[in-house]
Amino acid sequence: SIEEEISQIANQEEQDFFLKELGLNRTGLDRLIIEGYKLLDLLTFFTVGPKEARAWTIRSGTTAPKAGSVIHTDFEKGFIRAEVIHCREYLEFLGEQRAKEEGKLRSEGKEYLVEDGDIIKFLFNV
Repeated sequence: SIEEEISQIANQEEQDFFLKELGLNRTGLDRLIIEGYKLLDLLTFFTVGPKEARAWTIRSGTTAPKAGSVIHTDFEKGFIRAEVIHCREYLEFLGEQRAKEEGKLRSEGKEYLVEDGDIIKFLFNV
């Protein structure tokens, strides 16, 4: 099958070229995951550290403290604020430092509703 052929192409550029030749922009698996997230009303936010970047899945409409509890319950219990930048801006400015210099890093409170693609640093005290 086409999906099997695509999955056996190790190089992402070659995979993208193959998909483009077929008139597709995503694999069937990617489309299935995206539609599943929509049907289940889910979104992804990220945490980024010096050694690790991680994706977390939550329901749409989740507040910052509740999103933090997915990582550790202390994040919700002692929530102070969330420093937020969208992943597009993080990539555009090549990281947190330049994005911060450009005023793209926001400080959000307890009522902030996490958005798909947010990169969040949780500040808390327990």
